[in-house]
Amino acid sequence: MKRTRTSKAWMMEHVNDPYVQLAKKEGWRSRAAFKLMEIDDKDKLLKRGEVVVDLGATPGGWSQVAAKRVAPQGLVLALDLLEMDPIHGVEFIQGDFREDDVLQKLEEKLGARRVGLVMSDMAPNMSGVPLVDQARVMHLAELGLEFSRAHLKPDGAFLVKVFQGTGYDDFLRLMRETFRTVVVRKPDASRDRSPELYLLGRALR
Repeated sequence: MKRTRTSKAWMMEHVNDPYVQLAKKEGWRSRAAFKLMEIDDKDKLLKRGEVVVDLGATPGGWSQVAAKRVAPQGLVLALDLLEMDPIHGVEFIQGDFREDDVLQKLEEKLGARRVGLVMSDMAPNMSGVPLVDQARVMHLAELGLEFSRAHLKPDGAFLVKVFQGTGYDDFLRLMRETFRTVVVRKPDASRDRSPELYLLGRALR
């Protein structure tokens, strides 16, 4: 298929992106690793021994960061519909986290341990239709919030990617109803023109 001007421009920007180059140099699977590191340096989410669930983990940049920071007693459980190459310190489950059999596998791996952090950098396959894409992004965020309500320990945290636009204010209200504190983060590694933000909720109400 012939590349469009937009995709060529994106490819050029991606190749020349300093975070992409740094990720390759340092062995991170994606530039997103730097977003999580920056947020964690500020908010201290990834404590040694913590149990972390990474929703929509592939290719694994966030799981890599989490595994390093919660080691040696910590546990990172990563879920995704797509395959993911193994990462030391990460247990991967391939499947849809909305399905009962996938949740059962997760619960078996957790055993009696409660989750300290649920993180979601998920984004849907973009259609190019802004309203449709925004609705899909917010739907994924809502599913992550539901999952967090069910699996977080009382003082746990939920970090989720959202896009500003339709549904954002409603979702922010849901976050504030669920958590005692909610803050907005826009890490330096997020592209300036990107509408993405990260919402961080801490301590279930």
